Amino acid sequence: MSPDGKSLLNIIVLGFGFMLMFTAFQTCGNVEQTVIKSYNSSEFHGSGYTSMAIIYGVFSASNLIAPSVVAVIGPQLSMFFSGLLYSGYIAMFIHPFTWSFYTASVLVGVAAAVLWTAQGNVLAINSKDSTIGRNSGIFWALLQFSLFFGNIYIYFAWHGKVHIADKDRQTVFITLTVISLIGSFLFFLIQRPEPEAPPSDASESLLPPENSEGSSTSVANQSLGSQALEAFKKALQLSITKEMLLLSLSIGYTGLELTFYSGVYGTSIGAMTQFGQDAKGLIGLSGIFIGIGEILGGGVFGMMNKCNRFGRNPVVLLGLFTHFLAFFLIFLNIANNAPCAPEEGTDLQGFIMPSVEVALFCSFLLGLGDSCFNTQLLSIIGFMYREDSAPAFAVFKFVQSITAAVAFFYSNFLLLHWQLLIMVFVGFVGTIAFFAAEWIVVARHRDSDYDSI
Repeated sequence: MSPDGKSLLNIIVLGFGFMLMFTAFQTCGNVEQTVIKSYNSSEFHGSGYTSMAIIYGVFSASNLIAPSVVAVIGPQLSMFFSGLLYSGYIAMFIHPFTWSFYTASVLVGVAAAVLWTAQGNVLAINSKDSTIGRNSGIFWALLQFSLFFGNIYIYFAWHGKVHIADKDRQTVFITLTVISLIGSFLFFLIQRPEPEAPPSDASESLLPPENSEGSSTSVANQSLGSQALEAFKKALQLSITKEMLLLSLSIGYTGLELTFYSGVYGTSIGAMTQFGQDAKGLIGLSGIFIGIGEILGGGVFGMMNKCNRFGRNPVVLLGLFTHFLAFFLIFLNIANNAPCAPEEGTDLQGFIMPSVEVALFCSFLLGLGDSCFNTQLLSIIGFMYREDSAPAFAVFKFVQSITAAVAFFYSNFLLLHWQLLIMVFVGFVGTIAFFAAEWIVVARHRDSDYDSI
């Protein structure tokens, strides 16, 4: 197989592994607040929003050490062990306790930082300037199939159910745990790429560094420690560059809207009593439409990236308009107190008669807009920081996760209209900042072979 063919196969395997893992985890995140409201136990007092805030808060802090972990053990093992911790978090819902719930939340936060830093590393070292846009689109589209398959299962499993019984919960989470484990083991199928030139440092190697024959253990340990320190220092250096500071505003917006579509919006739909007995099942159907939007956006904007003469800015602008339309329709269609409503839901309504069709159309728009932002951010960061891909993607996930943690925290008490207003403001500022970063990159590479534009 040609080097390009092997690299493309690695990206596809990477995408399928993440698809299975996040079929389980994103479905879990979409329904956990609803599940917790239906769980009757004096031993459990957890909140799904608080759990997600912990996950993304720890995720954010752990991104400072994630490049060091990937540098020492390699991205393949990093993704595998992280996947096991994700599976443990999902399995906890089979019989949840408050202590195990929040402990697992902390562990998944650490695992998430390592997982996504390793993913960015694998994406970068299996891509060239001419293929980074294509590979980002393929990976993103495969990843977002997770929303499609997991939520189809939830829709049919919970269709017509007003209360989620213990047996229903256990069946769902046992199934999701098995799916997550399969995804973790898929990472062992990723092969070492064949680079045109030797990688500049061990962090760019797919496999963990091997001791040369005759090397002493102390020298090897010193080398690994040096690699870890260098990766940490590089992440700090990249975080204060002009381009990364600009991109951080756009990345921060993706953290806010990630919180909204992955946890808040589904919970809000499930709380609308005017949607009838199908309200809980609509949580899964909403996730399906989010997934359709994500897959369509990832496929179209990723695969067409090389043919786009106008760069990444028009795609990001489309994402902003798409989200603004979704926010306006949600403002009209969903009750203001829906995110914080009790298990029995809310009898209030928005400014129009609640419509299932409008709610699902907004789900599609949320997914489409999210893919516009994320495919272009993956593309521009992979292009700009190819030689420092692990630290660069660690910074990306640091910023995204800290804003997601803040958003999950305020989702416990902030009404829907205030959440929408925050996203409108940050989305507008983040889009302008992305435009500025893209123009800097274009100017810097105007005379070079800039295949991505």
